[in-house]
Amino acid sequence: MMPFIDLAAQRARIADKIEAAVRRVIDHGAYIMGPEVYELEKRLAAFCGAKHAVSCASGTDALTLVLLAKGVKPGVAVLCPSFTFAATAEAVALLGGTPFFVDVLPDTFNMDPASLEAAIAEAREKKLNPVGVIAVDLFGQPADYDAIEPICARENLWLLCDAAQAFGATFLGRKLGTFGMATTTSFFPAKPLGAYGDGGAVFTDDDELADVLRSLRVHGQGVDKYDNVRIGVTGRLDTIQAAILLEKLAIFPEEISARNEIAARYAQGLREVAIPPAVAQGCESVWAQYTIRLKPGQRDGLVAALKEAGVPTACYYPVPLHRQTAYRAFPSVGGRLAATDQLAQEALSLPMHPYLGAEAQERIIGAARKHLG
Repeated sequence: MMPFIDLAAQRARIADKIEAAVRRVIDHGAYIMGPEVYELEKRLAAFCGAKHAVSCASGTDALTLVLLAKGVKPGVAVLCPSFTFAATAEAVALLGGTPFFVDVLPDTFNMDPASLEAAIAEAREKKLNPVGVIAVDLFGQPADYDAIEPICARENLWLLCDAAQAFGATFLGRKLGTFGMATTTSFFPAKPLGAYGDGGAVFTDDDELADVLRSLRVHGQGVDKYDNVRIGVTGRLDTIQAAILLEKLAIFPEEISARNEIAARYAQGLREVAIPPAVAQGCESVWAQYTIRLKPGQRDGLVAALKEAGVPTACYYPVPLHRQTAYRAFPSVGGRLAATDQLAQEALSLPMHPYLGAEAQERIIGAARKHLG
């Protein structure tokens, strides 16, 4: 069976550089907060145009660090989509806050601004004290920040952008990392820019926030590690992972271009038998996943047919957060999320990575068209 995400093909391309980078770290021995960490932060910030990049141990840590800095605690609510990975709401709940679930748009899979407005009003009616919004850039595409940012500004809510799947994407000429008060991302190996283990980062133009984040990731230290000025965590990025990411960042623009070419081939080949994902005008996705929508009742059959043809698939997200055991007690706008529940039944992700060749992709498209046509 072909790989769903082919990390081996990427490694073959840059194996010598990766091994040399890791060897340099082993030779100098600064395994924690070594020079590669600071070089990576500088290059990540330059890549997306943010003033600060603060690296950390994972995408979940990135979210948690920002929420710690913003004082999320019991008695406050943070609005976020239900159609996303658990980490988005988990970081809020871990600090005692209330995740308030918002619906998404069925064509882009991202937060529905109208649902967000309704959720803000409902949260206030319920005396839940909404303080912020986490907008997720799902599957690699930016959320609609032209609509979401003004809502947050008008309602006096901070905006945190969860770009765990979308670092490198562009919204109307601006790279993600420059919206809201901060943007977080993940360097989990399967992400478009992935390490060889866990890792993450926060991007912000706020000098004070950046300083607090740097303190929080090292136990809340002040002038040194024995002068703790706030309650923090162990949230540092390992130097070896930073060294690996530096080599991967060097080829990242080429990989983004390749992902978009592959997405275009998928859209051309599947538009007559499925609903390809829509990319908003003026935006560029990094295609962490290529996710199509199917008619009700079609998904299980297509999964089986593609498996028979040696093609793996993945279902994101068959049980949205507001229906999961750990999160079902938290509020959802209107008590129901129609688009989210619909997508949970219709969405199916196909193999997507920069090294997916045209022949292999035609095999995927052909098998899907044969079953669905």
